[in-house]
Amino acid sequence: MLKKWILVCFGNFLIAALMGLLLRLQFVAPVGTINYQFLLHGHSHTAMLGWVYLALFSLIYHFFIPKNGETAQKFNRLFWITEVAVIGMMVTFPLQGYAVFSIIFATLHIFSSYYFVRLVWKNQQIDSLAERCLLKTALFFMILSTCGIWCLGPAVGLLGKTSAFYQIAIQFFLHFQFNGWFIIAVLALLFHQVQLKVNDKTFLSFYRWLIVGTVLTFALPVSWYLSSPVLTWANGIGVVVQLIAFAKLVLMLRPHIGVFYARLSTIEKTVYSFALLSLGLKVVVQLVVLFPDMALLSHQIRNFVIGFIHMIMLGIITGFLLGFLLNVNVINRKNRFSGYGIKIFLMGFVLTEFLLFAQGGNLFFNWNLIPMYHQNLFLSSIWLVVGIIMIIFSTANLKNSLK
Repeated sequence: MLKKWILVCFGNFLIAALMGLLLRLQFVAPVGTINYQFLLHGHSHTAMLGWVYLALFSLIYHFFIPKNGETAQKFNRLFWITEVAVIGMMVTFPLQGYAVFSIIFATLHIFSSYYFVRLVWKNQQIDSLAERCLLKTALFFMILSTCGIWCLGPAVGLLGKTSAFYQIAIQFFLHFQFNGWFIIAVLALLFHQVQLKVNDKTFLSFYRWLIVGTVLTFALPVSWYLSSPVLTWANGIGVVVQLIAFAKLVLMLRPHIGVFYARLSTIEKTVYSFALLSLGLKVVVQLVVLFPDMALLSHQIRNFVIGFIHMIMLGIITGFLLGFLLNVNVINRKNRFSGYGIKIFLMGFVLTEFLLFAQGGNLFFNWNLIPMYHQNLFLSSIWLVVGIIMIIFSTANLKNSLK
């Protein structure tokens, strides 16, 4: 069942990547019939909810839920209902943007996620305090993030889509999805994979810093729409707290990472190292917004925004997800074709991130822009699609994968 679910997740990922490629094509050879904003909504929802959400769904079920007939049936039905919601958004958002049918499918996904939380909370059997605490916290942030979605209707009705209320509601959803639900769920899975054994006091110290940093850094997107020195200070403290949490995570991992890496294949070591490096870079990049001018420009220069979002989605979250899937042999770690696919994907990620941040830096410093920037960004993005196709092909042909 795990392999089937993951293949569906990769199918969603491929479609999201193709949508992203088409978005970048619009700056090279525009297709007049395509509504850029509608397609962007389709791309983002398919990537977040069709790839990351469902991949986390699958791995959380695989690692943390006892397998019995009735429970397995409930999770299986819920997976396919959620996939129906994803397909609905995949089709309706590019065609109509936020409208009746896309909102119906998005609402179906939200209620499916609530039921997923209920099932996990009820059926999980986790001995480790760290893993249990991280998983439940991730699920809590997932539910909390949807408060932003429920606020969109009143925001439009009362103040309109251009209001600060509307924009902050969107940022609330995105912040606690990415930094709360996604990253903390990945950490729960990482602790499980590494078999991290730390005493409760050490873990709880890290945990408190992590949660405080996650909450306080929400002040940054709020400061884009509301000007207040309180928000600047809150974000600054949050960024420093986040750095301390990352340092504590490294200290916890250090005694165990050597043993963990010793049992990994070369491609697994590459993927895990890449994901950990991306996590470290995220923390370092956020330190830049300690400077008020940079905090404002981090939102105004779109290249930085897209680069940062992709750093989280593709570098950190997808990096760790690929590592976990290699670890359980859903992606064949001994297959050269899957190895090349992952390397090509990572190459595409590095190239696109370099172009996004380099062009953003050029705009910030008023330097000369990169020649043929959009053409190069489009060509670099092709490698992401090629890598995903190769991973899908090798996974679909893996005979000894988990059923």
